[in-house]
Amino acid sequence: MNTFKTAVSAIALFAVAGTASAADIKVGVISILEGAFAALGQDGIRGAELAVQEVGGKVDGSSIEVITMSSDASPDSAVNAARKLIEQDGVDLIVGPLSGSEGLALRDLSKSYPGVTFINGSSAAQDTTLRDSSENFFRFGGDGAQWMVGVGNYAYDELGYKSVAVIAEDYSFPYTQVLGFMAEFCSAGGKVPEKFWTPIGNKDYSSVVYSIPQDVDAIFVALGGADAVNFLTQYNQAGGDKPIIGGSITIDQSILDSKGPFKELLIGAPAGTPTVSDYDGEEWAAFAASYTDAFPDGFSAPSIFAHHYYMAAKAAMLALDEVDADLSNDQAAFRDALTDLTFVTPTGGMMRLDENRNGIVDNFVTEVFEREDGSLGNRVVKVIRDVDQLLGQDKETFLAAGPVSRDNPSCP
Repeated sequence: MNTFKTAVSAIALFAVAGTASAADIKVGVISILEGAFAALGQDGIRGAELAVQEVGGKVDGSSIEVITMSSDASPDSAVNAARKLIEQDGVDLIVGPLSGSEGLALRDLSKSYPGVTFINGSSAAQDTTLRDSSENFFRFGGDGAQWMVGVGNYAYDELGYKSVAVIAEDYSFPYTQVLGFMAEFCSAGGKVPEKFWTPIGNKDYSSVVYSIPQDVDAIFVALGGADAVNFLTQYNQAGGDKPIIGGSITIDQSILDSKGPFKELLIGAPAGTPTVSDYDGEEWAAFAASYTDAFPDGFSAPSIFAHHYYMAAKAAMLALDEVDADLSNDQAAFRDALTDLTFVTPTGGMMRLDENRNGIVDNFVTEVFEREDGSLGNRVVKVIRDVDQLLGQDKETFLAAGPVSRDNPSCP
């Protein structure tokens, strides 16, 4: 169903002290607030709101209003939400969406609204920026393949896994994550004899659980939200004992804070992610403290969704400040500022964009561990700096491999 909800929150702003007035700049935030990814979507909103709170709701004297809209992970719902925000609420900027195929849809929609700037939330499908990019669509967090760099080599060389089965949701973001893992794992000599693709919101994983080949060394799981919890719970109940390799959102804090004995399966699981809940960097400590102070009802540490929506909204605030909040001339100066923007991320790296307005990121190979209080977190095993969207390959060669899909890449 292509549904969306009305704004769940707005930061109230005043152009004259004590007198409410229309905000000078309106920012629409699109996130998923229903279905399997609802908890993730709420954390994305927390991240965007935190970035606006940090500037006191104003940039160069111009008030900022945040209007949030819900999508449901479907492309149509994200498009409907964006159109409502633009045509009825009159937003100047859009931050979002959360999910991969939603990002592809908003990338295409952005071309019909040249006077509005779109800044991606956490949506991480490869082709949102790599192919057929849009001049008014920006992504400061990289794609899902970038988030897996280092994991394939670690699984093969350090853990000794030679054969891995894949279980993932059947849409563009998991396809991109699988590419990031398999690009290294297969090149190292690993094999992926079976991939299981499941719909978002699937509740019964019994057929998958009992079809996992017994001769594989591990399972690469690229599921998020309730989907990850449901699969891991049912796999645990069935006595499954294959080691888990985690996709970025499978080992995210939003999953690690869930309840249930399935979490024992995740202790020791390696994964790839640009967001590490237990990172000991100075910038992360400050960001995590701001997050928990502002949102005591949030997760025990910022999720990947809070982190990326925060970076998107922070980029908007920084670029607005650069141009004195001037959005005239179809926001030309603002977009130039976004294009050239560099800033230190919560994980201490330097964020900048490539020629397709896609982030060049630092990525982490991590391991799930049990904290002293019994809760789970992620700690860093390895850091890979300056990961670009071509994964270090020649552009022509990389593009010649074709778009990611269920069957691409393949190393049976």
